[in-house]
Amino acid sequence: QVQLVESGGGLVQAGGSLRLSCAASGSIFSINAMGWYRQAPGKQRELVAVITSGGSTNYADSVKGRFTISRDNAKNTVYLQMNSLKPEDTAVYYCNVEGIRRISFTPFNSWGQGTQVTVSS
Repeated sequence: QVQLVESGGGLVQAGGSLRLSCAASGSIFSINAMGWYRQAPGKQRELVAVITSGGSTNYADSVKGRFTISRDNAKNTVYLQMNSLKPEDTAVYYCNVEGIRRISFTPFNSWGQGTQVTVSS
């Protein structure tokens, strides 16, 4: 079993910043990609940013230059630094982690519980 615990969401004014964290724990042998997705009311969940085990990153066009994804492999934690936030960034943000389980060496793909980010204008 792999668990993800997210933190860092909240209410912020437009132009402000927030930092999200997501820590993975449990039966983990290795972690490959770690990413952040978001879902606004009435919309489909979309990729925000992803980072591979080698440190390569990919961002949605809408957040390029404003958001930065990073990871601490020693802590099995992924971060999302969000700057210059806009009202359209308002959504529930979910972290996603892909990796290999310990002992069984089978793949896993786990989701966090979601954290609300609200940007007021």
